[in-house]
Amino acid sequence: MTDRLGREFLYLSQADVAGLGLSMADIIAALEGMFREKAEGRVEMPPKPGVHTMPAAFLHAMPAHIPAQNAVGMKWVGGYPENYKRELPYITGLIVLNDVETGVPIAVMDCAWITAKRTGAATAVATRLLARPESRTVGILGCGVQGRSNLEALKVIFNLRTVRAFDVDRATSESYAREMSAQCGLDVVPVAEPRDAVAGCDIIVTAGPILRQPHATIQRGWFAEGAFASLVDFDSYWHPDALREVDKFCTDDVPQLEHYRHVGYFQHIPPIHADLGELVSGRKPGRETPRERTMACNLGLALDDIATAPLVYQRALKEGVGTWLPL
Repeated sequence: MTDRLGREFLYLSQADVAGLGLSMADIIAALEGMFREKAEGRVEMPPKPGVHTMPAAFLHAMPAHIPAQNAVGMKWVGGYPENYKRELPYITGLIVLNDVETGVPIAVMDCAWITAKRTGAATAVATRLLARPESRTVGILGCGVQGRSNLEALKVIFNLRTVRAFDVDRATSESYAREMSAQCGLDVVPVAEPRDAVAGCDIIVTAGPILRQPHATIQRGWFAEGAFASLVDFDSYWHPDALREVDKFCTDDVPQLEHYRHVGYFQHIPPIHADLGELVSGRKPGRETPRERTMACNLGLALDDIATAPLVYQRALKEGVGTWLPL
């Protein structure tokens, strides 16, 4: 790489990134290390600015620096809920990695695979600390990309047995059940009602579209004692009365959550117990009793991406994958 620095950068397409076969376990470990650094104040991540060209859509710039992982860069990412009507993905974007000593760009890569995997990995980090270790049953609400990556990550941490999958489109939940049963070796059952993917489940993942005004489908009394929920779609699925049942509410970054609350999201969440850095580092306790209802809303941090992208870059260099382009 040294002889190319300042002259060329490595471009990795979506197929390149996905084809490298980076393991979910490696991504989870990278994020756990990053959150320890975050707890110590040894990372840099300014608030992500954004622009909004369509209703409920976003384009965000997400820079971060993790000195301990020799990683610095930025993700430029868009989320457009109506893209499915054009047969386009909801999330698209690019990650730029830079050399930490010179700032020179060293790689540009598609972000879709990384965004999916690091989001699932963040759920796994939270779940390891907040769910009961004997958790066996998962409810997935929203059977898209995040419904897949979150289940993949949870399977790394827990000895899962049964998955109940709900989607507003019945055909989507049925295809998800077939695909994930084969991929994960689990009993994945499509369910017709959202309550069936919540009530009695040890772990719940809500992974629908992010909405400023929650549809509040999950009602009080559905969320069982001792269960854990990961809110990938912010609080979109949760009725305020259901949120009031939660004993510990955590997030990946309190300042960002407060920013979102200021602009209209998270109007009815419980008090924040801890961020993931505090949990991973032991500064604050995770689950303390078997009966606690626990919850984590991970907003998706630039730090997640910049912890993951160097793993992709190093694997690509080792495997000779990608295209070198002139600066």
